[in-house]
Amino acid sequence: MKIKTRRYYLYIFARIGMFFIAILPLKLGLYLGSLAGWLIYTFAVDARLNAIENLKKSFPEKTDAEIEHIARETFSNICKNGIEWINSYKLNEKTADKWVIHEEGFDKIKQVLAKGKGGIILASHFGNWELISLYFPMKGYPGTVIARRIYFDKYNKIINDMRTSKGTGVIYRDESPKKILRLLKKGKLIGILADQDVDSVDGVFVDFFGRPAYTPKAPVILSAATGAPLIPCFVIREKNGHRLIVEDPLEVIDKGDKEKTIKFNTQRWSDLIESYIKKYPEQWVWMHKRWKTRPGETKKCDSQMAKKA
Repeated sequence: MKIKTRRYYLYIFARIGMFFIAILPLKLGLYLGSLAGWLIYTFAVDARLNAIENLKKSFPEKTDAEIEHIARETFSNICKNGIEWINSYKLNEKTADKWVIHEEGFDKIKQVLAKGKGGIILASHFGNWELISLYFPMKGYPGTVIARRIYFDKYNKIINDMRTSKGTGVIYRDESPKKILRLLKKGKLIGILADQDVDSVDGVFVDFFGRPAYTPKAPVILSAATGAPLIPCFVIREKNGHRLIVEDPLEVIDKGDKEKTIKFNTQRWSDLIESYIKKYPEQWVWMHKRWKTRPGETKKCDSQMAKKA
């Protein structure tokens, strides 16, 4: 009961804060978001230390000063994402080009959908990843994202109201995989964030920044089961807005063995994500415990997706 009460009061506090942020000019909000990121970096000790540790292991060639700068900017980027998320009601067809000032490869989406097998938008916690689900419908490509359910309805509603405000649908990870498969077989777009170590998801170990990282199998399994290609997308924060890049679609390469096929193709898209992070290290979520699972450890996973394929 105490936890529920605390969550309720935090919800009220969040709603009040969101109201005041939403009425500010976006430019001012982003400035305040940057400052908030620096404050959180200073006082969120565990998250800061985890980010610094991950950065040092991933970039051993960088100095301590460089590592600390990247870590601070990582926190600022996430806070800026939050400011933009709160202000997403201002995003429409007329203002979209002010948010995404440059896009590359959007024609690839049309080419993929023309084949009638759907497509899997493969995103990562990089840049402002939530902008993908807001921007695509405005360009005529609505889709459905696979999301984690938050087991406090008021929190869950805040996030989903934003995601669905522009026409994007939501399927929760704990729902039947058949819903996802049906949409792909109808030639629709599905969006997946698959660059984190998640306890409830079946995964495979692949190399990520020189270390084995437990990575979701779902993108490759879905692609192999439906023929829908993986379409890696990245939203890069720049000085005056964002640059959205749609990479070349990845068809699953069959290695003659199911597990080898999953591992090989998961490594392919993980390598691509790593290449972007190396270029823009301050735009990834280094405070996440990406390497928490070690090879040989048992994971409590929901294997429905794997069994379905």
